[in-house]
Amino acid sequence: MNSYAIALLLIFHFSPAFDQTLKFPKSFSRQDSLKTQKTEGSLAANIIFKSDDGGLTWQDISEGLPANQQAEGFVEKNSELYVRSGKGLYRGHANSAAPFWEKEIFPDGNSSIAAGKTGLVAFNYGGRFLQREKGTGLWSPMFTDFLGQDVRNVFEAKGKIFIGCDKGLFKSTDNGKEWRRVYDGGWVIKMVESDGILMATSQTGILRSTDDGENWDCVLSEGGVGIAIERIKGGFAAITCNTESETRRVRTSYDGGKSWQPIDAGLPASLYIASITEVGESFFCGHPNGIYRSSDKGKTWKLLFPAIKDKVFNLSVSGNVIYAMPKSGGC
Repeated sequence: MNSYAIALLLIFHFSPAFDQTLKFPKSFSRQDSLKTQKTEGSLAANIIFKSDDGGLTWQDISEGLPANQQAEGFVEKNSELYVRSGKGLYRGHANSAAPFWEKEIFPDGNSSIAAGKTGLVAFNYGGRFLQREKGTGLWSPMFTDFLGQDVRNVFEAKGKIFIGCDKGLFKSTDNGKEWRRVYDGGWVIKMVESDGILMATSQTGILRSTDDGENWDCVLSEGGVGIAIERIKGGFAAITCNTESETRRVRTSYDGGKSWQPIDAGLPASLYIASITEVGESFFCGHPNGIYRSSDKGKTWKLLFPAIKDKVFNLSVSGNVIYAMPKSGGC
């Protein structure tokens, strides 16, 4: 099996959206069947960690989640945290001093979650979408006119909605009533936006658009797929798969994605580097060895938090708080 196939298999096998036979009822009320499960996750550990001091110390905040599971999705919206674990969706508070997770009524335990403009969005691989109405716990159908399938991600930016699929990228400018394919070069998953520039991970590497997603160019490719793309101060950070070295490379761009500089010389080479993010003046990287931090823009790296049971940390940031979720295979 060549390195491209290996990288593709890793992404699709661990993608939380890779569920093909799901159906959603019309709507779901939290008041109808919401139950706080006090004992389900009483023994849970090593599912999600939190650091609010730049990675110096880490608090296990897994209590309340189902034991022996891993976090398959994480979203922060309106100071609330949402974690999909097992077949359930759990809600916590970003400002809570102690771990506290409340099980939400969730329409489909196999669907993925994303942060929409007005609230939480649930979607599945078959092309079904629901939105959680803020303050009500009600899930309602959305994007019912989207006829595509093989859905990987939903992203909103400046009044435009994008849906990344196995067969390309679709765009709507009228809140999901009509959809157009704006990219047909293979799958598109993660998207970010900064100063009018859109970036996305794709089957060919990292894509870039400067015209609201109408046209896309591949600006970073090393023969393999794009693994991750994140906003950083003044630019972007990306992870791609290099087919020659059979490793994942970490790079940054400070000119809107036109050029990219490697920042991984101080990291052990690996095919399983999962995530890159920035908090304050430091970069943090989810690596098979654990969580690394660089305080000099990637020139040197220090291991802060060793890996757990051969899993790779996926990192998310809310303000100055880092959330780390160990996952098999990384991403």
